[in-house]
Amino acid sequence: MLEPFGVYHMERKAPRSGRRQPRRGGLLLALVAAAGCTLQDAPHRDTTTVPTVSATIAWNPARWEPPVVDSTPDDPYEVSVLRGLMLVTHTPDSLRAFTGSSLSCSSCHLDEGRRRSAIPLAGVAARWPAYSAREGTVITLVDRVNACMTRSLAGNKLPADGHDMRDIIAYLSFISRGVPEGSHLDHDGLSPLRQLDGDSTRGREIYVQNCARCHGGGGSGMGAFPPVWGAAAYSVGASLARRERAAAFIRRNMPFDTPGTLTDQQAFDVAAYINSMPRPDALGKAQDYPNGDAPADVPYATKGHAAFHSPRLLPRAARLARP
Repeated sequence: MLEPFGVYHMERKAPRSGRRQPRRGGLLLALVAAAGCTLQDAPHRDTTTVPTVSATIAWNPARWEPPVVDSTPDDPYEVSVLRGLMLVTHTPDSLRAFTGSSLSCSSCHLDEGRRRSAIPLAGVAARWPAYSAREGTVITLVDRVNACMTRSLAGNKLPADGHDMRDIIAYLSFISRGVPEGSHLDHDGLSPLRQLDGDSTRGREIYVQNCARCHGGGGSGMGAFPPVWGAAAYSVGASLARRERAAAFIRRNMPFDTPGTLTDQQAFDVAAYINSMPRPDALGKAQDYPNGDAPADVPYATKGHAAFHSPRLLPRAARLARP
């Protein structure tokens, strides 16, 4: 699936003696070792296989499931895929120099990026390069990962040719295996909700009753549950900073222990409350949507677009002062 990004394509190689381990320190190695209790053996992979016409015709998006990752890697490719999974699920621990928030990629892409209702990562390698209205140009999967790093994780871009990016791309490519290039799944995004007016006063009451037990009364997160506002939350440039996008995610996936129990209106009310609260600024946000086609609920001013209920913006972490 990575042929369009030739430099990132990783061929499977025969095992070598003195197998190289993931470069990160003890925490990451411990996480890799612990992953065996939740991950199953992966099917055999032939990374050079390109779907044939007959295979594409037979492909059924409703029945496709992403392959599971081998938790006991025995060759460099498997090590890279497993390490990519660890970076996706434990991002601030392993990529602290590049993240400003306390969120991991899997804070939004739930269940290791596999949950169909939660912006799944499974299948993404089949859909990029693609046009991005926010960027006003065609972007690659590497570009899209870095957009998440700078926006949702309020941090900095990973080096495009670095070890960390290669491992993340290896994981995304692996859990996209079997999806023909250019194909979409029946669940590969958050389908829009009917636009409703959110009320932040009602949203606060709903948040206290349904959300605070995990995300805290002050929105700063608790344990494994991420912050939803404040200095360690997603930035104003993240997709979830848009009211409709946040409402669509909340409606289908929250509360975490009883997903789908809120109504559309309640989801919009909670989104209005959460996104009215302070959060990190996003560098260069005024250059977004250069063709003047910003959605109405983008919370900051861009070309031909006035800010929609912009929250108070917080400065980036000092260690992330560089662009």
